[in-house]
Amino acid sequence: MNKKEIRQQLIEELKAQGRKEKAGLDKLLLEKVIRSKAYQDSRVIATYMALAFEYNTQLLIERAVKDGKKILVPRTQPQGEMVFAPYHPNRLVKSQFGILEPDSSQKAVASSEIDLIHVPGLAFNLKGFRIGYGKGYYDRYLADFKGRTFSTIYARQRIEFQEDEHDIAVMEVFSQ
Repeated sequence: MNKKEIRQQLIEELKAQGRKEKAGLDKLLLEKVIRSKAYQDSRVIATYMALAFEYNTQLLIERAVKDGKKILVPRTQPQGEMVFAPYHPNRLVKSQFGILEPDSSQKAVASSEIDLIHVPGLAFNLKGFRIGYGKGYYDRYLADFKGRTFSTIYARQRIEFQEDEHDIAVMEVFSQ
């Protein structure tokens, strides 16, 4: 299968997942994340605003805020760029992709200030390379990022595929 076919298949499978099963897996994945050294050592964490079928990032956001960590979420920019800005639930707007992101009043935070980035994706191979949604925002951002990265996935998202030369591997993948 090519990347486009993998994307389509996984989106269908993830959307078909039962709500109760997903909620249980999301809590299990959260526990793995918060026990990790990368999470415990971080002060500033960038995550994403999840689609309904993705890992529920709201659990991570709420826990990290409770733990005194600063949370950032992405905002897309022209020319296929992305920045991270502070998460404030009352200052989110829908992006061109229908995903909530910080409004323009939220200043971008320099990548050098971010300790840990929670990277979304649809499929991950054993080396930590991912298939995202095909726009390349994260690969471009991570190309110069010096901090740590991780992803949270369900078992069905572990698929072997050949990564592309421009792909950036995630350092740690938490799976059920």
